[in-house]
Amino acid sequence: MSRVLSTQVDVEGAINGYVTPGEDYFDRGGSSPVMSLSNRDQREKRPPPVPLHPPPNADSLARMISNARKSRGGKKVGIRDRICCHQWTWFTMTMATGGVANVLHSVWTPYRADWLWYIGLFFFIFNLCLFIMNCVLITMRFAMVPGSCLHSFLDQMESLFIPAVVVSTATILINICEYGIPMTGPWLQRVMEWLFWIYIVVSVVASAGMYLILWSTQVFPIHTMTPVWVFPGYPLLLTAPFASTLIAANTAASDNPPVDGLAIAMCAIAVQGTGFLISFMICAAFIYRLMTQKLPRDMQRPGVFISIGPSGFTVAGLVSLGQQSHVVIPDTFQGSAHSIVILRLLSTIIGLWLWGLSIWFFLVSVGSLLKYVRPERKMPFQMTWWSFVFPNTALVTATLALATALGSTGLRITGCVMAALLIVVWALVFATMIRCLWNRELLWPKELEEE
Repeated sequence: MSRVLSTQVDVEGAINGYVTPGEDYFDRGGSSPVMSLSNRDQREKRPPPVPLHPPPNADSLARMISNARKSRGGKKVGIRDRICCHQWTWFTMTMATGGVANVLHSVWTPYRADWLWYIGLFFFIFNLCLFIMNCVLITMRFAMVPGSCLHSFLDQMESLFIPAVVVSTATILINICEYGIPMTGPWLQRVMEWLFWIYIVVSVVASAGMYLILWSTQVFPIHTMTPVWVFPGYPLLLTAPFASTLIAANTAASDNPPVDGLAIAMCAIAVQGTGFLISFMICAAFIYRLMTQKLPRDMQRPGVFISIGPSGFTVAGLVSLGQQSHVVIPDTFQGSAHSIVILRLLSTIIGLWLWGLSIWFFLVSVGSLLKYVRPERKMPFQMTWWSFVFPNTALVTATLALATALGSTGLRITGCVMAALLIVVWALVFATMIRCLWNRELLWPKELEEE
């Protein structure tokens, strides 16, 4: 049997010049794709290319913590050691919590129920506290474990989640526009307008810079691919929702001076389109990975939901901006009346198109979890479980935006039901996270406990 498999591999390599490695390839000691030498190379007896070695993995962090503990002569795991285990993935929690506050505001907008507004305000304030806590803990880790900051940019897993800080900041800024501007004076609106332009620059630099670092220092085999690779592009995907929220908040606060809606909207659409196209190309690579390697492993399975976000956020941003075209397009613009109608229709059609793609990825993501319905199959908890929440906030807000654009009561009810289920999922993930913290399954250096 092994001889048959070896022959098949040889034939595939001879025909294609490349053999797609299996998921256990690196576990068996492989470090680079299997390349077949051409007949000319064999005649010249050229040596095979030197395999690339990836940078230090998660074991390096454990070793850093071990050295930090030994330097102070500690043997028992304490609060210091647990803080040293804090990683960038914890900012996915603030992404999800801020997204829930955004969803609640989207549900509140058509109904104007006070209790919905206060629940959303609670999530907003609670998210601010969580964000400050994460910033303090990650700073303490970098201070107590020298070299861990640089290591986080070189770790294959942790480096992908560094942009979660930028995305968390974007959700906070969006929440400030929703819950703050209508309740304050013009000063906050001006501050948020300046912060919008700052965020545009930061999101572009962070996304391009993070991808350049990854492409320069990391090797990501296709058989390990998940939509988590989209994460460095996620800061770009919050620009259109940010712009639409800022313009809507300015409209709601009628006493405030108008913002430069045309410049904000056009810039946001340009950046949003860039982020969506980058994410779309990466999701295409993910489908190739699914066709050749099946679904990801258990610990990678929550990341499948990240594929919902790019189209969901794009729909929510574009449709909302289209509905505000009467505010964005100035009256002095030639043919402004026709432009408003065309932009509304175009944004709704594009929104429906991409909304269908988001729904399709949602069905695939939910279907990938069906095997865990059986009691004997369990998925280990990781902070990536927050992927069950944050990308789906984009789908809910996109559904509610289309409901407003189409005047569809059915879509609005569907969006409200999805929002209620999303809050339940958020509560379950948060409760599971607290339980794992208590049971020493999170922020606990298990490898060092055996030393």
